[in-house]
This record gives sequence, structure tokens and C-alpha cells, in this order.
Amino acid sequence: MTLAEIRSRFELQREASREQVDVPLLVRRERLLRVRKLLDDNGPVLAAAVQADFGMRSPRLTEVADFLVLHTLLSHTLRHLSRWSRPHKVRTPLHLQPARGYIYRQPLGVVGVISPWNYPVQLALAPAITALAAGNRVMLKPSELTPHTSAQLARLVAQFFTPDEFCVVQGNADLAAQFASLPFDHLVFTGSTAVGRKVAQAAAQHLTPTTLELGGKSPCIIDGDCDMHDAALKIAHGKLLNAGQTCIAPDYVLLPRGREAEFSQAYRAAVARLFPTIEGNGDYASIIHARHLERLHTMLQQAQTQGAEVQVIDPTAGKPPVHTQGTLGDGVSRQMLPVLVFGATSGMQLMQEEIFGPVLPVIAYETLDDAIAHINAGPRPLALYWFGQSETVRDDVLRRTVSGGVTVNDTLMHIAHDNLPFGGVGDSGWGAYHGEQGFLRFCHQKSVLVQSRWSMGSLFYPPYGPRFDHLMGMLRRWL
Repeated sequence: MTLAEIRSRFELQREASREQVDVPLLVRRERLLRVRKLLDDNGPVLAAAVQADFGMRSPRLTEVADFLVLHTLLSHTLRHLSRWSRPHKVRTPLHLQPARGYIYRQPLGVVGVISPWNYPVQLALAPAITALAAGNRVMLKPSELTPHTSAQLARLVAQFFTPDEFCVVQGNADLAAQFASLPFDHLVFTGSTAVGRKVAQAAAQHLTPTTLELGGKSPCIIDGDCDMHDAALKIAHGKLLNAGQTCIAPDYVLLPRGREAEFSQAYRAAVARLFPTIEGNGDYASIIHARHLERLHTMLQQAQTQGAEVQVIDPTAGKPPVHTQGTLGDGVSRQMLPVLVFGATSGMQLMQEEIFGPVLPVIAYETLDDAIAHINAGPRPLALYWFGQSETVRDDVLRRTVSGGVTVNDTLMHIAHDNLPFGGVGDSGWGAYHGEQGFLRFCHQKSVLVQSRWSMGSLFYPPYGPRFDHLMGMLRRWL
């Protein structure tokens, strides 16, 4: 799609949003039901497209990681949409009574969404669903790294929606930059911090408000009293889902010094339980692109050269070889074995950048204060995970660290709670969506005061004199 065509689509949506400022609840619900039908009727087609883009990623993995999240979001939104949409009465202060105050929740207009490749259906449609629920028009720019999925989304959205309601534009990174520079009423971007900065700069030219979900180095703190095997299993699941290509994946582990070998053994057992084989196993996704795989290997080589201990985990080691065959492309060759890294230091690339792969550094700490200081010395993460039994220690960690979200004694699960806002802080992003918080993110909350015929506002009119002084004295005593 050319830039001229994109601008034409934008103007079409912008004009429609200005002609129909008030979008009835019935229309909003009907649009959400169309998204549900799109997913219900075309789930296998979309899952096959995701598989084609990754080379190895089973439809079942896409079902749980993409479709389940979207179906839950749709059900929750449809159930609460009427309450979220109605005007909300607010209490009127004494000096303004008997006036009445309301907050009207109105659509912003046209919402742009730039979505990433790692969960190419979920992270494309989730913000679109919430924006549609709030009565907005939506333009979606999916990732060029998942061309099959992007093409199917473009085809299906065009089948279920008119261009002035919801449309998909396709193109490379240069086109995405042009897309970000359009004067949207709101722009959502999910991706790296470096690109997020560029998106924010482009949006600022038009004072376009943004929601940026940027990832980051999300830590896991293991307390001394936790069940190591349980913690290792949950960390392995969070780390290796989608082969670590998850914005809230555990990025590194902090554990008490002296328990490194115990964690290594427990983590290896967890990997073997979750993924008895790696090669050809569709439940274990491929790294999206050979360039990304090369980056991960470069990080490991640098760490090893600088003295880190690199432990590659092969659950089939010592067993008879399993002959598998990839279903598409070179997906099997991009299925990277899980790796533990001990002795990583702050100067290594894998401790400076979000890893986004199945590589897990493990860092020993002497005291909890040391672990917290390590986290607070870096940019604020998108997620934080704590494992332990002491509520006192847990609350201490929650008070003394700042992160986008937290899951206690598990990983990833806070993103699945529809009543918890999801978003980052600092370098991990700004703005939150999901549930009612997402609905409000895509609304303008217009303040309305309805004056009463019995208003006493004239008491505050000039000319000011003794009567005014007496009135202000009374108010100061009451307020």
C-alpha cells in the first residue's frame, strides 16, 4: 500500500469519525461481534499463517497464546460495555450545589495501531478490540516480519469491516514510520524501546497521545524459602513460551548465592517436562528470523568470552535420536535450545538489552537489598516476578521496586487478568490497556456541569464588598 493510499484511508476514517461523533452502544457491540466471528470462522487459517511466518509454531500454541487471550477479552468487554459507556455522575462540591456533574465517555476518533510480530494476531487485534469498543475507527499496521499473518489479517478485516470502520495497511519499516506520523487521535505501539522513541517523536508532531508497550529486562527474584522446583517450572514456562519471544518473559533470575546448582538442576528438569524434544516440536517455537538467531548466538559468544558459564540444555541428550521434519521452511534450524548463563556481568550485551530468546542469565545475590538494588539500578521493567512464601518479604519487594506489573509465585499470568491494566513505566512504556482501563485509554472523558435554575453563582459576581467577604468567611469554615 502506498503512502497516498494510507492517507486516503486515514482521511476516510477521520471524516467518518467527525460525522458520527456519538457511536451508539448497539453499533459498538455489533462491531465486536464481527471480530468474534472473524476469529471463530478463521482461526485455523490464521494459525496456519502464523506457522508459515515462524516456520515452527503449532496451532495449539497460537490457540493459547493468541486466540484464548482475544476470546477472553471479547467476552469481558461485551459483558461490561454498557456500564463502561454510560455517563458517570460525580459528586458536586458544596459551593457549586445544586448543580450536577457528569463525565461523558466519548470516542477519540481514529486510533492507529502498530503491532509486533511475536504474537501477531493477539497484539494486533487486542488494542483494536478495545478501541472499537470505545467507539473509535481503527487503522492497523501489522509487522512486516510476519507477512503471511499480516496478509490474512488484511484480507479478513476487509471482509468483515468497511474501510471507514477498521482497515489494515501493509508495508515495511519505512511505511510504518510514515504511518506513525499521521495525525491520529491516539496511537498504540508495541515493540522495542528504541523504535518506541521514534514513534513517540513522530506522534508528537501532531500532539497525538500514545500508548507504548516496550518490553524491557523483567527480573525474577527467588527468595530463600521458595520451592525451587515449582519456581523453576513456572520460570521455564514463562521464559520458553514462544521461545522467549515475549515482552513480559522473565529476562534474568536473581537467586540466593550458593543455590545456583540447585536452580540449574531444577530448570533442566522443568525444560525436559515441558519440552521432551526441541527439534521439530511445534510447541517450541522457532526464532522468528535468522538475523534474530544470530544476534542471540553473538550475545552468548560475547558472554562466554568474558568469563560467563554457558549451559546449553538439550532434553534429548543421552537418548536415542528423534528424527523429525520441519513443516515449513527452515523453522527447525531456528529452534534454539534453552540456555542458562551463570556469571553474567553488567558489561555484557545480554545484561544490557532485552534478550527476547530462550537465554536465561542467573545472577546470585547475598541479601535481598542487593537484589533490589540491582533492579533499581537499571531501567524500570515491564514485569517483575517474585517467588517465596513470606508476605513480609513480598510486600517489601513490591514497595521498593517499580515495574509495569507483577506476578507473585508465577510468571506471565497478570497479563491474563482482565481487570488488571497492562502497561509499562519509564523505558518499558507508558499508558495501560486491558479491561476498563483500556476502554478509558481510548475515550475522551468530557466533563459536563449542568447548572441549576436555583444556582447561587451570582453571589460570586462583582462588585465585591462586605457581603462577599462574609460569604467567603463562611465558605472557609465549611470547606
